[in-house]
Amino acid sequence: MPTYKPEDAAKATRQFSQSVIAKIAPIFPELIGGSADLNPSTLSYMDCSIDFQKKTPQGRNLRFGVREHGMAAICNGLIAYGAFISYGATFLNFIGYALGAVRLSAISEFGVIYVMTHDSIGLGEDGPTHQPIESLMIIRAMPNILLIRPADGNETSGAYAAAIENRHRPSVLALSRQAVPNLAGTSIDGVFKGAYVISQNYPEGEKPQLILSGSGTETHLAVQASQELKDVRVRVVSMPCWELFADQSKEYQLSVLPDGVPVLSVEAAIVTGWREYAHATVGMSSFGASGPFKEVYEHFGITTPNVVKRSREVLEFYSKVPAVSPVLRA
Repeated sequence: MPTYKPEDAAKATRQFSQSVIAKIAPIFPELIGGSADLNPSTLSYMDCSIDFQKKTPQGRNLRFGVREHGMAAICNGLIAYGAFISYGATFLNFIGYALGAVRLSAISEFGVIYVMTHDSIGLGEDGPTHQPIESLMIIRAMPNILLIRPADGNETSGAYAAAIENRHRPSVLALSRQAVPNLAGTSIDGVFKGAYVISQNYPEGEKPQLILSGSGTETHLAVQASQELKDVRVRVVSMPCWELFADQSKEYQLSVLPDGVPVLSVEAAIVTGWREYAHATVGMSSFGASGPFKEVYEHFGITTPNVVKRSREVLEFYSKVPAVSPVLRA
């Protein structure tokens, strides 16, 4: 799997995904799949192979057309037949058309890989009809499925590694349209843990006063905010996959989200559900809007200055009441 350093070029995670597919497709001849009429955008074509057609049955690239439900159903059938690792790609918002078949993947324990790009309000000018505000939580609410939203190149590699290893759980890889920097501290192994510490602005051995937890393209906003909060001991946690984090031991979970430390989450999607792992949120409570993606992020307050502002509000609130770790429940 490709790995990256902070000095490597920023790219959209869909572009990092394209690099991973190019690396793994020659190694895994059982990998077969394609896109629902959006290959130029989802970047999911295997260059080492050709199209599957009547005259070229050896081809591994499937052109599903504008039929997301049919795509997911075919991917299920390939895994039910055996010997294949199937994947299907489209925009994340359009997974709604395929949810019946995606749900069947989860029920049947079929490890289909769903490559879902354009995963947030970062879609920009296409507007609220294409911006998947609620899709992440819909998928997270479904049993026996992994929703993996990588923050950068390393986590995109980790997302594919985890998806390939989980042959009895389907995976939805939520990938960005817009470029993101490669962050110091991210890793392939970290994705397998679901959530892990990627940075802190204080010396080792001290306890944080605040945890900023992000997923996907918003993780770098948490990192930037931690650098501005120089007077506060801030830990940054990348949380690409809730389900894999839930698989970890309680001891590990508390090492990441210790008791007594408030957690502020940052994600460009509906905030419903984040109370599972955070005390407060920066996110969405409405549908999106049309405009250049930076202006849309600004409009909804998903920015570094607002994360800093919310951080101080959270610290003020929890200076008066205890912050019980979100992983501690009856």
